[in-house]
Amino acid sequence: MTDKNFHLRLNCNYKTGKNEVADLCVEIWIENEWKKLHLSTKSPGFLLLVYGLFSCQHLYMRTNFAERNILLESARGELQLSAGEFWNIKKVDITFNAKIKSGSPDKADIDYIIERMGHCPVSMNIPADIDKKVTVNFEQP
Repeated sequence: MTDKNFHLRLNCNYKTGKNEVADLCVEIWIENEWKKLHLSTKSPGFLLLVYGLFSCQHLYMRTNFAERNILLESARGELQLSAGEFWNIKKVDITFNAKIKSGSPDKADIDYIIERMGHCPVSMNIPADIDKKVTVNFEQP
């Protein structure tokens, strides 16, 4: 009974006052190396779910930064997820490291953003009793 582990990372640059995506690269750790993530109609359904969670968290992170008048230059994100033998999610760890273009987020801003990230539609459908950790760090210009 081996867990199924997923490890994704993203690098993103932003544009406009709404932190819209200018360019995005998502990779997956597979066969002991990072490979560009290519999703298609042939992609495994569970991988689509994992990416959906990561994408939803990213959307809520960047949108809530914008709502707090904090503009992002770029961000790096990582998602690690473990599922059990029957594909039940056991653990999720998501981290974003954002480079600030303008604004000065404080602890209250970060706490608010993380709380809001918990309301993304995919997150709302993850069982509450799993081990879930979300971290947002930032770098000032």
